[in-house]
Amino acid sequence: MPSSAEPAAPTTVSATEFDAIGAPWRIGVGGAGTPRADLGSPLAAHDLDAVLERIEQFDRDWSRFRDDSLVTRIARSGGTHRLPADAGPLMAIYERLFALTDARLSPLVGASLERLGYDATYRLQPSGEPVAAPRWSDTISLRPTAERLELDAITPVMLDVGAAGKGYLVDIVGDLLAERGVTDTLIDASGDVRVRGERSIRVALESPVDASKAIGVVDVRDAAVCASAITRRSWGDGLHHIVDAVTGRPTDEVLATWVVAATALEADALATALFVTEPARLAAEFDLQWVRLTIDGRLEASANFTGELFA
Repeated sequence: MPSSAEPAAPTTVSATEFDAIGAPWRIGVGGAGTPRADLGSPLAAHDLDAVLERIEQFDRDWSRFRDDSLVTRIARSGGTHRLPADAGPLMAIYERLFALTDARLSPLVGASLERLGYDATYRLQPSGEPVAAPRWSDTISLRPTAERLELDAITPVMLDVGAAGKGYLVDIVGDLLAERGVTDTLIDASGDVRVRGERSIRVALESPVDASKAIGVVDVRDAAVCASAITRRSWGDGLHHIVDAVTGRPTDEVLATWVVAATALEADALATALFVTEPARLAAEFDLQWVRLTIDGRLEASANFTGELFA
């Protein structure tokens, strides 16, 4: 993802680093009152174990790349399924953005992504023409129960929560650490960054065409910044992971986006939504700062963007 926590000056990075859900993670603890370049101290071993266990649980529930996931079971059988306890906020933001984007952002794009080659085996070879995502109301419904949210799938359907899932997991990990008494944290999951506490972190808006360069910077304090770009998961001419659900085809007007919001769930979802709708529609419903780089090289930003753009 084209966003990274960028030190203001050379320093020794002591944050905990690991790979999970196919992406590199960094988690730093503490850091208030230290140089801005300091990403914080490593996690204690018992806290890291809890974080890795929670990430595994989320992956086991929501990954369409795992044969044993809930998402895969829904794709096989349809029917009624009790969703995980964390499902509410994730499904709620998808419902809101489905409406705000005129159905162009949807968690029902999994079948088209698989046909385009972005499947569980990472085949990366199209097997046919893309297919439009089914309409939400024609395919699934959500029912609150006394215990959990339940999903009724009228037919088998492949969900894909990639538009918001990683950002949401960043929030979940931060919540877990806060419950364990670790309240000042920086979590960076391959460009989905959330800072909690008193630190201000300068985040570089990494160029989507040259990872050694930045198109701007923004300071983030007790908030999240997330980015998305069609160059980060691409595997052929015009083939990438951001799909217009109405057509089933990869988007072709926006190159990269960045969003600053209160949570990584919102920032991640809105960064994807900027590929398929105009920023004004999102700003009417959400509190966000945004930057967008179009295919033809136009660099746009919201009037309230507090960072600095270089071009």
